Amino acid sequence: MPTTASYVGTRQPSMFCYQCQEAAGGTGCTIKGVCGKPHDVANLQDLLIYVLKGISFLSIGTRLPEAFERQVSVFIMDSLFATITNANFDREVFIAKIREALALRTNVRSHWEEQHAETAAALPDAAVWQTDDESLFDAKANQVSVLATADPDIRSLRELLTYGLKGMAAYMYHAFHLNHTDAAVDLFMRQALAATLDDSLTADDLVALVMEAGKFGVEAMSLLDRANTGTYGHPEVTRVNIGVRNRPGILIQRA
Repeated sequence: MPTTASYVGTRQPSMFCYQCQEAAGGTGCTIKGVCGKPHDVANLQDLLIYVLKGISFLSIGTRLPEAFERQVSVFIMDSLFATITNANFDREVFIAKIREALALRTNVRSHWEEQHAETAAALPDAAVWQTDDESLFDAKANQVSVLATADPDIRSLRELLTYGLKGMAAYMYHAFHLNHTDAAVDLFMRQALAATLDDSLTADDLVALVMEAGKFGVEAMSLLDRANTGTYGHPEVTRVNIGVRNRPGILIQRA
């Protein structure tokens, strides 16, 4: 992960993303992603992840109907995958996903309230922030960006964990579409997202979570491997014809 530049106490940049190894200056893209991602989309991705954290927080320790819990897991997986670098730069897609996430969180929260009526602790903002006004999305996105965590070490570890979950989600997404799932990986993804809201966790706690994410990442890769080989069979070395024959083609020459 690139080192983190500190912007706390200074004017906030248009965006902040250091999700990939090509982040501007080795610290983070602050105007536009080197990948081409515009700042407004980057910020909406941050807001979507913020709402996913709220959904995850409410779902942990809450009994959800089996079909609905599956819906929650699939939505989190799909949304995390959508925020991976180069996956999607469409602003309208993320506005729609944020709306869907808020509606889903409302449903999860209703189950949480039924089962935690005696809980006195206040819910985190990620579990309660709500608006139907799309024009407020950008302002909220700026408040909950990567730089919202002041401590650079905690910030980096939270983001490292989140990026690990994004990669895990990519494997799970493809396995899911081959009818393979793993409830334990799904649960860990929600637990880890919720953990990034917990200010009591120390750097050591987060390092342990990152290491655990590595373990579950291997589980996700194994699941995808089983899904692929179970569907398509094991890869085999195959001889292919690379000749041009007598048909039109494109000649590619290395300089």
